[in-house]
Amino acid sequence: MSTDNTNFGLEDFATTAPDAAHPAAAAPAAEGAAKDQPAAEPMTIGAGQMEAVYDIPVKITAVIGNAVMPVSQLLRLGRGAVVELDKKLGEAVDIFANNRLIARGEVVVVDDNHIGVTMTEILSSTPTSN
Repeated sequence: MSTDNTNFGLEDFATTAPDAAHPAAAAPAAEGAAKDQPAAEPMTIGAGQMEAVYDIPVKITAVIGNAVMPVSQLLRLGRGAVVELDKKLGEAVDIFANNRLIARGEVVVVDDNHIGVTMTEILSSTPTSN
């Protein structure tokens, strides 16, 4: 089973037509069209139905950079070793929601013991064609 859902955001599910969400629902709509009946309007989810979605946990990850190294080099790393990342100081960090890139931002100090990320660019949820 594929878990690749990179083309869908929550707003995509809120305005999905019945025939796109459930292929079985397409058959009655097709029969109705054959009998000159108007096609069904796209299904929308009301605020009450969306309430259930608000409690679903979402893992937010901010990636400050990446590095690739051979296992032999990884095994030689010790306390105090510095791993050079592919991003420069001050460059935007990538922000992911459930492993899906959603935004870019900057690292900020929240208090004496915590850091955070301020979102500077929200990425579009609709795929773009090249």
